[in-house]
Amino acid sequence: MELSLLRAQAHSPSYFSLLRSSSGERAPVDFCIPCNPYFPTPEIFEHLGRNLETILKFYPSDAGTITEELCSTLGLHPKTVAMGNGSTELITWIDHLLVRESLAVPIPTFGRWTDQPLETGKRVDMYPLQESRNFTLDVNDYVSFIRTRGSRVAVICNPNNPDGGYLPKHEVLRLLDQLIDLDLVIVDESFGDFVDAEPYPGIATEAAVRPNVIVLRSLGKNFGLHGIRFGYMVANPALAGRVRDALPKWNLNSFAEVVVFMMRQFMPEYQESLRRLGNDRRAMFQQLSTMPGLSVFASQGNFLLVKLPPGHDGVPLRDHLLAEHGVYVRECGNKLGTTSQFLRLVVRPQEDVRRLLIGMTQFLYSGSLHEIPVIGLHHRAVNSISA
Repeated sequence: MELSLLRAQAHSPSYFSLLRSSSGERAPVDFCIPCNPYFPTPEIFEHLGRNLETILKFYPSDAGTITEELCSTLGLHPKTVAMGNGSTELITWIDHLLVRESLAVPIPTFGRWTDQPLETGKRVDMYPLQESRNFTLDVNDYVSFIRTRGSRVAVICNPNNPDGGYLPKHEVLRLLDQLIDLDLVIVDESFGDFVDAEPYPGIATEAAVRPNVIVLRSLGKNFGLHGIRFGYMVANPALAGRVRDALPKWNLNSFAEVVVFMMRQFMPEYQESLRRLGNDRRAMFQQLSTMPGLSVFASQGNFLLVKLPPGHDGVPLRDHLLAEHGVYVRECGNKLGTTSQFLRLVVRPQEDVRRLLIGMTQFLYSGSLHEIPVIGLHHRAVNSISA
């Protein structure tokens, strides 16, 4: 595996780049890109494969047709929705069209919320989330920060990336009420479907009737289909219309259309995939928590943020895991608000987690497999690793 790829750019290299550099080695297990490992099911992939020629050969319907079907499935009004070629496209247009001078955003968070407005000359007011408070967002303190800085737009990611911190729905609504006078308040719910802390966590229906609120939702992350690049935003008809009218008429591809029109049929399988992932998240949290000196932050996303023991750096650990164990992780040294002592680890099935735990144990504690019980892994974790 060519490790120089990991140092060539600020963003993590794509999975395709890693495959091209692998020289016939086994494909890495991806703990870097937050993707649902249980959806689509093999049956859905088989269906897509049978129709691959048609999907690739013919032009998709216009975005309006695809959006109407999505809204019919999700119970949303088409005039309150704009679909994009991935959430990054929507973030770009929101910035160009609706952010005039300044934007407040807690850090650490998804990098495009700081990078995009900075690239277009806006003032970005960064509100540091405190590690001592487990990166929890304090609504009152954030509002006070916004008032002090005079920010005209406010953003939160819920759950947040990279830590998976979740702000309960009633707290989000309280934040919106307090910021009713801002130009815009954006709630990025890209990982919202993975939340199981409360039954109906999203606020899309609220956004549709509020004067200054946008909710951003991802389909690729939730459906395990990053390569399709599709997501949507929900806002009142005037706000949604401004973004929708700026987007190209055919900004969505044929794969996106086919998947959107399959959603209703396979919703039970999708819900089951979220249940399985939630179980994996809890198991992985417990297993990582047994490693001496390792801090693991509670998450409602499909990933876990960990802080390495004192004296350890994530860069050599990342390189070791990829080179020696075929495991690809996200080292967070280039994320504002964190350091290279932090790793974001995607939730994966237990058979993959075993490889991760073995590699981390060998690197952090200079141990071998027969020494793993000595470092304090409880019985279930040891069985998981050695099984």
